[in-house]
Amino acid sequence: MRILLFLLTNAAVLLLISILFQVLGLGHYLQQNGVSINLNNLLLSSAVIGMSGSFISLMMSKWMAKSSMGVHVIEQPGNATEQWLVDTIARQARRLNIGMPEVGIFDTPEPNAFATGMSKNSSLVAVSTGLLHNMEADEVEAVLGHEMSHVANGDMVTMGLLQGVVNTFVYFFATIAGHVVDRVLLRSGDDDRGGYGPAYYITQMVAQIALSILATMIVMWFSRWREFRADAGGAQLAGRGKMVNALRALQRSHDHPDLPGELAAFGISGGMASGFSKLFLSHPPLEERIAALQNSR
Repeated sequence: MRILLFLLTNAAVLLLISILFQVLGLGHYLQQNGVSINLNNLLLSSAVIGMSGSFISLMMSKWMAKSSMGVHVIEQPGNATEQWLVDTIARQARRLNIGMPEVGIFDTPEPNAFATGMSKNSSLVAVSTGLLHNMEADEVEAVLGHEMSHVANGDMVTMGLLQGVVNTFVYFFATIAGHVVDRVLLRSGDDDRGGYGPAYYITQMVAQIALSILATMIVMWFSRWREFRADAGGAQLAGRGKMVNALRALQRSHDHPDLPGELAAFGISGGMASGFSKLFLSHPPLEERIAALQNSR
């Protein structure tokens, strides 16, 4: 249902932009300047290009996580710690009314955890050995609650689809910018023969880089908002005091790095930054997350 709603929303936005361009006469303006570009077709092709990568990434997310992080999936608990992990996640899954995720452990000394998967009923929750060794059981329980809240909220799907939507418009507007500079401003391309001058490729590349930076800021803003919501979910499942203590324990681990690549947005901890670079963080600063929990009712 979440995927369907996002697709319908994306289609509605595409339709609205198409109508807006017709009202503003952008297509007519481009044609008058020798640019025979079909904006509707460009919108559709941009959506295919933008969304396909996100869907593929989402479908492969569990496999990529297991491979890149060396996650050991607990098929049958081999010790008391593994049994406790499986039992705790099973209990939280029942409270959230979602399917039991795969449970895994990855070997790294830094305390961290993440959740990923195609849907909330087919997910993976994994914790690091550093988390198990350096945090109390109550704190680990809160971390698990945080990750299970991500799963229950469908955050993996939402993030993937949001990335697909912004990718769509990055490609769409970058392509238009390339046409305008190449055909309208410099008139270096040959539209009758379907050829493009160097200005088209250079402008499209530069525009994609610039628009991708803006798009990343939007996606990371949403990711930070998600973390506050997942913290609140972890507090509901394990208790607010446990969630606050878990975040404080992470705060004491000053050197923990982000998880690699796309997994960073689904971990419990985030990087540290200041100034403008804060706009590109997938997680809010830990002190802000602790304050949000302490001020919640």
